[in-house]
Amino acid sequence: MMIGFIGLGIMGKPMAKNLLKAGYSLVVNDLNKDAVAEVVACGAIAAPSAKKVAEMSDVVITMLPNSPHVKQVVLGEGGVIEGMKKGTILIDMSSISPIVSQEVATELSKKGIVMFDAPVSGGEPKAIDGTLAIMVGGPEASFAKVEDMLKVMGGSVTLVGEIGSGNITKLANQIMVAANIAGMSEALVLATKAKVDPEKVFKAIRGGLAGSTVLDAKAPLILAGNFKPGFRIDLHIKDLQNALDTAESLASPAPISNAVIGMMKSLSAEGKGSDDHGGLIQWYEQESKVKVRS
Repeated sequence: MMIGFIGLGIMGKPMAKNLLKAGYSLVVNDLNKDAVAEVVACGAIAAPSAKKVAEMSDVVITMLPNSPHVKQVVLGEGGVIEGMKKGTILIDMSSISPIVSQEVATELSKKGIVMFDAPVSGGEPKAIDGTLAIMVGGPEASFAKVEDMLKVMGGSVTLVGEIGSGNITKLANQIMVAANIAGMSEALVLATKAKVDPEKVFKAIRGGLAGSTVLDAKAPLILAGNFKPGFRIDLHIKDLQNALDTAESLASPAPISNAVIGMMKSLSAEGKGSDDHGGLIQWYEQESKVKVRS
């Protein structure tokens, strides 16, 4: 089986490498030629276009920044749809609007192409070690054909419903992660303002009900002043905007997402959009005029 992989960014590159390590054959494409060369050095084949990737592949995986990029790469001129054959499968692992996932799937189905939306959670560390949480939307009848390859990239792979439900689940995930980071930031700034050592606060609460994967992953980085991106603030803004748009379409309240996206947009406007989303604490530090990290 030949797998096409389009999108070799922070997440896509290690995911592609894990497929190669597992013995899958890969043909890849990305605008970043250095990233392509790095994956080719690991055993992949490079293709000059999305269409060519599709022509050479039984399954095409896309890992792209947002909805417009997916629509362009899949449905645009020279896109995946022009090269894929009837009966082949597209797995879009980008985090995009569920409405767009459904639109793209409808167009692909006219050519007999099956689509799954399969966004991921876990950031760069889990992309590297192949333990991402992968939430999948698409036809149950075809899921068995892709489950094993997804398990190479993920510690958990869950079919949650029909097309679009993968991205609904990812939006739910991103709302909860944003709320966790905001709550952690608010708490650590409060402790610092009260002259209580925030590192000792972290150690004291991590084993209780307030403990979480987010707390364990982000608090040590915050305390070290390390905002090297595992997941950038600007990307979380994109996900929260998709969540807010979806919530509005469903008349579902989203006050926490509204509050956090405002903080993140403020930091992005200051040139901090490429910081890790744990860098949200900088908004609280500016407001409180204290610094948590030494």
